[in-house]
Amino acid sequence: MPGFVLDAGATALCAHGGKASPSLSMPRVKVMGKPVVTQPPPYLVTGCPFTVGTSPMPCVSASWLTASVRVRVQGQPLLLTTSRALTAPNGVPLNLVPGQTRVKAT
Repeated sequence: MPGFVLDAGATALCAHGGKASPSLSMPRVKVMGKPVVTQPPPYLVTGCPFTVGTSPMPCVSASWLTASVRVRVQGQPLLLTTSRALTAPNGVPLNLVPGQTRVKAT
């Protein structure tokens, strides 16, 4: 499914409000001056306030389930604004707020 290319500056939040950021970006390829992000490296989640009873159970990371099928960077699929990710250990989706809206891929 086509979507805008996700750059390292795009905002991603877990369903509980924790901020997710890429653990690795591809600095050799940039969109609007920011490095693009590819599928395999996970996103790291910080500041997730989720608790079960009195026990904290914050989202810690997010793994991407979908990415670009045609465009690759150094052999890895690009992440798009239409890509889907689930957090660990809670399994909730990441919500994306796109950073750039000029470059699209499929």
